Amino acid sequence: MRKVFVTSSALSLACALPGAAFAADASQAPAGTLSNGSAVTAVTLKAANGISATILSFGATLWKLNAPDRDGKVADVLLSYDDLASFETHPNYWGATIGRYGNRIANGQFTLDGKTYQLPQNDHGQSLHGGGKGFDVQNWKVESVKSGPVATAVFSLVSPDGDAGYPGTVKAKVTYSLDEQGNLKIVFDATTDKPTVLNMTNHAIFNMAGEGSPRDATQDLLTIPASHYTPVSDKLIPTGELRDVSGTVFDFRKARLVAEGIRDGRDDQIVKGRGYDHNFALDKGVTKTPELAARLEDPVSGRVLELLTTEPGVQFYSGNFLDGTFIGKNGHVYRMGDGIALEPQKFPDAPNHPNFVSTRVDPGKPYQHVMIYRLSTASR
Repeated sequence: MRKVFVTSSALSLACALPGAAFAADASQAPAGTLSNGSAVTAVTLKAANGISATILSFGATLWKLNAPDRDGKVADVLLSYDDLASFETHPNYWGATIGRYGNRIANGQFTLDGKTYQLPQNDHGQSLHGGGKGFDVQNWKVESVKSGPVATAVFSLVSPDGDAGYPGTVKAKVTYSLDEQGNLKIVFDATTDKPTVLNMTNHAIFNMAGEGSPRDATQDLLTIPASHYTPVSDKLIPTGELRDVSGTVFDFRKARLVAEGIRDGRDDQIVKGRGYDHNFALDKGVTKTPELAARLEDPVSGRVLELLTTEPGVQFYSGNFLDGTFIGKNGHVYRMGDGIALEPQKFPDAPNHPNFVSTRVDPGKPYQHVMIYRLSTASR
């Protein structure tokens, strides 16, 4: 494990000098011990503009994301736990790397090359986010931590053949990088030795007013450049249809408050999801480089999050199952709508829908998903 540190005085000097090479700092520190005795590491990446991200090796989890508002006041915009024990005893995917398969697979089953595979059924008979035994509850290896013009942290994990029912030994890697402008890039890489399915993403829960703010995330303005979404059954499994958003509460092609549609019981999809818990089929489709998938703005503080991805979809989840039983950071009780997730990915249950973009990965053809959280502020 290589560690590269920059002192605060050196960082300040580097940021002040034109063309200086060092503008982002990376450091690591112990974050506690899991019940099995393995040590968890916290890696912090800091940009010169006050934006910083802290990642835990447990779940390769984006734990904290600090961003200034238009007046320079910094707040953590991620819902999460304060203590490591809660991540183990009450896992909620918050900020975690999700795999092998982000989102739901119907009945926990899929067929590949004529063979049917059975996965853990951890969500009302469905398999969700790896079936409860996924990448989010594994302690990843910290491969490298480096400061520089772009601060980086690399985490790796080996998922053996048959892990949670999935075929193939998968070697996964997640690279977090923060540049001097405060753009946080996350790159998911993986290889397999047998045909398998993969759909990796990050499950951060945002409130751009700041975690624990009395102004919940439904007061944020949301834009999603998608003309269609995938309607779901009462078990939140896609029906296979790509439905036009025109004239519905699922039309976010122009920015509007999340709260405007979240209680519209006239739309059966809102009733089924208890709000928004739906995949949007991005107009851009699959792209070689990350393109805009969503924009989230708190109009009061001015904090803006832009999500870019190479994937064809984004799952918008409005925190519908936050029910006041979760005690998060700073002793805050999280309730419905206190945070929202925007998870870039291929479509839910894609292995069972031939018309969806394939999630198949074969030996010799590595998997990669590149996403970016771009933080900024909007003027009044």
